[in-house]
Amino acid sequence: MERALFGPAVNSLSFYEQGHKSTMETAKWLTEQGKDNFENGLDLFEYSFGQGYRMKTELAQQIGDEFKKYGIEISLHAPYFINFANPDPVMYEKSLGYIKTGIRFMHAFGAKRMVFHSGSCGKETRDNALKLMTQRFEEFMPEIEKELGQDMFICPETMGKTMQIGTWKEIIDLCTISEKLMPTFDFGHINALTQGALKSKSDYQRIFDYSFEKLGEERTRNAHVHFSKIEYGAKGEIRHLTFEDNFYGPEFEPFCDCLIDNNLNCHVICESNGTMAEDSVEMKSVYLTKIGKI
Repeated sequence: MERALFGPAVNSLSFYEQGHKSTMETAKWLTEQGKDNFENGLDLFEYSFGQGYRMKTELAQQIGDEFKKYGIEISLHAPYFINFANPDPVMYEKSLGYIKTGIRFMHAFGAKRMVFHSGSCGKETRDNALKLMTQRFEEFMPEIEKELGQDMFICPETMGKTMQIGTWKEIIDLCTISEKLMPTFDFGHINALTQGALKSKSDYQRIFDYSFEKLGEERTRNAHVHFSKIEYGAKGEIRHLTFEDNFYGPEFEPFCDCLIDNNLNCHVICESNGTMAEDSVEMKSVYLTKIGKI
């Protein structure tokens, strides 16, 4: 039976505290996490190129081979500099270049998913920024589709600040442009942007219902997910927290119930502040307990 999968974004602090130094060591380490609760450890890892592509593709291939050896699926996060709503044509070409370079690293890693931030309003109105961004996606996606292999997707992310493009409806609507666009539902971001609105299973259900309606079964059931607790203020996201926080949320259990009730096979990446692997273990333990696997 297919099921949801869980793993961290980048290495936890504990990875380094235990003496590990290289991502070449990460895959084996992830298989050991949670072994007191379930077999085979964690399932996923997301490598961040947030500050730029500072790796040779040869090393990416070696890392990818190591993750394949241990049966852990790797995804990647493109640089944070991408902004397809920027009216400057030079900056647009740079953003497109980041996507194309990311696809080369996807092939090198053997990755199937690349997460990216689609854009922000800047000095433009939200309507104008969103219109321009949509137009550009319609222009470049036919070319990008040719560079993506089977089962490979680029995954625009829901955002957590008011000036960023990326409400859950905006991201789902954007993904209607191409079947190679898969949403990344960052529920910490969604919760921060909506001032703590994610409280019950029904709050998650309406997001997935809209995705089922607009994107269909496959991309909704297999959507990419970021999950962490995030402190927020009037303008949205402030900083990532750990699962020990009891104030800001969101809580995992209502989302977990939504996963199970809808038979979703989402890839759930934890972006907690320093405890990504530990909180991934907690999520996987809760999920497997609810479906009767532990």
